[in-house]
Amino acid sequence: MRLTAKGRYAVTAMLDLAVHREEGPISLADISERQGISLSYLEQLFAKLRRQELVSSVRGPGGGYRLNREARDIFVAEIVDSVDENVDATKCAGRADCQRGEICLTHELWADLSDQIHQFLANIDLASLIEKREVQQIAARQEARIEELIRFPGQEVKA
Repeated sequence: MRLTAKGRYAVTAMLDLAVHREEGPISLADISERQGISLSYLEQLFAKLRRQELVSSVRGPGGGYRLNREARDIFVAEIVDSVDENVDATKCAGRADCQRGEICLTHELWADLSDQIHQFLANIDLASLIEKREVQQIAARQEARIEELIRFPGQEVKA
């Protein structure tokens, strides 16, 4: 069982947006730079996030994206679901055809685990993640790295 890059990147990008929400609209290029996610991939993810009304876009100079709701009202499971991702611990992707076209002995166990994981993610909002000291430290490190890159373009910065 694993959450694919699509779900992980969507949550990471949304958390970045939440961390920087006070700065106004955030460009996907800024998120791409800070998080190391390709710009074209972010564009695909944000199209889905916008359709699900988790983010809104602002056009023009200084434009970008912003959260459509308060960070405390956006939950990780919602983000994962919005990019057509699911956390599924079953071998059969939930189809119940795991053993030669029929349900296997442990299907219900793995299906229950999948439900538990989804419920766990449904109880974690972006605001609670921002409050974690580790998240704040990582965000500060990323900002320092970007500042160094701006100050000393073309040089490798280890921050």
